[in-house]
Amino acid sequence: MSAPSKTRLGRGLGGLISAAKPAVATPAPAAPGATASIEGSVLMAPPSVAGYQEISVHLVEPSPYQARREIPADQLTELADSIRSEGLLQPIVVRKQGDRFQLIAGERRWRAFQQLKIKTIPARVVEATDSSAAAIGLIENLQREGLNPIEEAHGYSSLIRDFDLTQETAAERVGKGRATVANALRLLELEADIQGFIAKNLLSVGHAKALLAVGDSARRALLARRVIEEALSVRATEKLAQGEKDTAGRPARRSRSLPSRDAAAVGSIEKKLSSHLGSRVAIFHTPKKGRIVIEYRGNEDLQRLLEKLGVDPI
Repeated sequence: MSAPSKTRLGRGLGGLISAAKPAVATPAPAAPGATASIEGSVLMAPPSVAGYQEISVHLVEPSPYQARREIPADQLTELADSIRSEGLLQPIVVRKQGDRFQLIAGERRWRAFQQLKIKTIPARVVEATDSSAAAIGLIENLQREGLNPIEEAHGYSSLIRDFDLTQETAAERVGKGRATVANALRLLELEADIQGFIAKNLLSVGHAKALLAVGDSARRALLARRVIEEALSVRATEKLAQGEKDTAGRPARRSRSLPSRDAAAVGSIEKKLSSHLGSRVAIFHTPKKGRIVIEYRGNEDLQRLLEKLGVDPI
């Protein structure tokens, strides 16, 4: 019987780092039984460990390949309080860049040290290529579950774009399945506002997959807002998205008697009005007369539309 898989992350962070060479010579080994010392309540790396040293906090620069876009202030303060109380349990990982150091892993810890106004930080200094540094940083965030789905997608996208990798190669570098990477990258096909909803946990990845089935961006944006406002489940979203998909691209009954050029123009106007008003708009047009129907949901949505149209309800 084969041994059970330890992790979906393949070699993981430790495997990538262990493959890199320590970039600095270390002092002579400490006496037997020596342990890490604590100075000012901050754990200092033992001098007997190859590749570890104390470096100046101000000489460290953030990684340009950092996938995490935001670090909530409350999380940073909580980490700083923990370091002040218990010490730093895991050094940061950096690589030498001229007379400075570039972060590979541990940006939150580094920023916490800045917040605590501590001048030096324990670090492991390794030699790593750009692609290895990017992969290590992404893996650490994935292992810590520190990324939202959009940040994770941007991390994969950066690996593929910046280092000319295929989806399969990028997946192998971070120990994920190719399908996982491909599905994550699809989230970046969504409009920026919908990506923002996902990043803020207003929409789940399941909702996002359902929305991707809607080809028209204006209708997709409207459906996304409806999902949030009505707190719709993924299954309900899938049904609505399927309804949008079924009607997409089919000539509306109002347009069947119109020349194809006129029908296309009517459809284009509908899309522009829908996008402008943030509501579904239907235009029923004939050469002699027609009507425009604007959907709204509840009193607040009606009030919003009236304001948008510049109409005073009183």
